[in-house]
Amino acid sequence: MSTIAAIATAQAASGLGTIKISGENALTIADSVFSAVSGKKICETPGYRALYGKVHEGETVIDDAVALVFRAPKSYTGEDVVEISCHGGLYILKRVLRAVLNAGAQPAEGGEFTKRAFLNGKMDLSEAEAVMSLISASGEEARAATLNALDGALSREITVCRDRLAVTAAFMAAWVDYPDDEIPELSDTELTTTLAEVKATLTKLLDGFDAGKAILDGVDTAIVGRPNVGKSTLLNALSGTDRAIVTSVAGTTRDVLEETVKVGNVTLRLADTAGIRTDTDDEIEKIGVIRAKERFDRATLVLMVLDAQSPLTDDDRELIKMCNNKNCVIVVNKTDGDILLNIDEIKSLSSSPLAEISAKNHMGLDNLIEIVENVLGTAGFDPSAPLITTERQRSCVLKATENVTEALDAVNMGITADAVNVCIDCAIENLSILTGEKATQTVVDEVFKNFCVGK
Repeated sequence: MSTIAAIATAQAASGLGTIKISGENALTIADSVFSAVSGKKICETPGYRALYGKVHEGETVIDDAVALVFRAPKSYTGEDVVEISCHGGLYILKRVLRAVLNAGAQPAEGGEFTKRAFLNGKMDLSEAEAVMSLISASGEEARAATLNALDGALSREITVCRDRLAVTAAFMAAWVDYPDDEIPELSDTELTTTLAEVKATLTKLLDGFDAGKAILDGVDTAIVGRPNVGKSTLLNALSGTDRAIVTSVAGTTRDVLEETVKVGNVTLRLADTAGIRTDTDDEIEKIGVIRAKERFDRATLVLMVLDAQSPLTDDDRELIKMCNNKNCVIVVNKTDGDILLNIDEIKSLSSSPLAEISAKNHMGLDNLIEIVENVLGTAGFDPSAPLITTERQRSCVLKATENVTEALDAVNMGITADAVNVCIDCAIENLSILTGEKATQTVVDEVFKNFCVGK
């Protein structure tokens, strides 16, 4: 493979920046653009050593720099790697990268360093996927969960399941293929116990997927309700800032206003929408209502706000009906005054959990957050547990679970051992695709195509 290089730090001015070079010619290329004050050559430097000097192109000195040397196979990629750290100005970094490329390196593609780590056996495919999740982690739980995945928690769980299935399949195949060798038959009880336990493990992984995605990726959340019920006040209360304009005039919010906030252990991408009502003649407000409904349709979670100081209206009832097919929390706002809203009627119209708050006075917000976490399944989230983090991983686990279920059904129906083994082999195949041992090049390319350059 060619020697690649890229800026490995953020594309923004900073105190320090790093250009990473990886490949069989990494040391030679680095020597051509870096001169150590000590006179030592990078090619002659052992791994895990740092040299201070100047980075240059020809006779032109670009900057002071430190070169870190990592020798194969004890590097991130498993290849020879040099990291040149210099001042983090964008121009300087691009100038150093240009010198490295002119010296013979090729520009790295997105995720190519991690892809080489996978191809060189430094990590499996599920661990590689955890890299980008760790980079984009937005909270402590997300950081801990993705670091756990990067350390191989999911891989170990999948490997245990796959190995148990493989041992079972091998035993059954030997018994079928060599009937004269007095190999003891695997009893139905032993077989069903193994299959049931593997299925339980895989099902548990599937059950934790939505909560894990909420922790890792955040949740698209729409705040909806008719005009003047306190949607913008709720946005401001949750975000801790006066992000939205709040007045007593109905229809103040004309468009969708978005804000990302940390609520409990999950990140919500909140969208404060225009008040939804049917009796407006204002053309601009009508457009806002259309956009609000579009945002509602896309949302994973809906916070439907009602005014506790006003009786339920037909618009409220229509919104409640719309929310019945969504993950929804009904937020009864303005509970710090006279209550005119019929709570029992709301409960008769919807099974969604209900939170009573005063967004203006920040009353009841802790209870609202607790309810949101329960709805999303993130309450009590255990970041140390194995976690599937991508749709690709979920698909592999789902298919393997279906295969194991088919094997169990086949055993219970008394179908022959070789037919049961076909189902088990399919499960093993899908689990091996998850870890990357049997993934096609198309699958591998798909995993890395959304990685940032430099990682």
